[in-house]
Amino acid sequence: MSNRKTLDERIEAAKKEAEQKQIRLNELLAQQKAEERKARTHRFCKRGGQVESLLPGLAKLTEEQFETFVDKCLLTPYTKRILDELLPNDTTADQNVGDTEPQSAETAKTVQTPVTNGNGKTGDATRVAS
Repeated sequence: MSNRKTLDERIEAAKKEAEQKQIRLNELLAQQKAEERKARTHRFCKRGGQVESLLPGLAKLTEEQFETFVDKCLLTPYTKRILDELLPNDTTADQNVGDTEPQSAETAKTVQTPVTNGNGKTGDATRVAS
């Protein structure tokens, strides 16, 4: 009897090793995804807390009111320009965020968003769509 493995045995061993490495790779990718999700959630909570600490009244707004507030305050050419100044030039962040071309009243595209105030009355909030 020879201690040498046959070619078929070596092929089977290599397949088994490749399968184990694929399983390990999938485990590592899942771990990486979980860590990224955890970091994203932490960032959202931390930044949301910072905003609410600066503007305590935000905590009392409904989701619709908060969305209107964000649309009116953050979706402006001025805000986009500030963000563009803070981000490095080589960033691959959302390319639409860096669009700082000022829009005139004639060229600005507006969107009517129905909102509900705290008294249950409904109105329209206009925001500039970019």
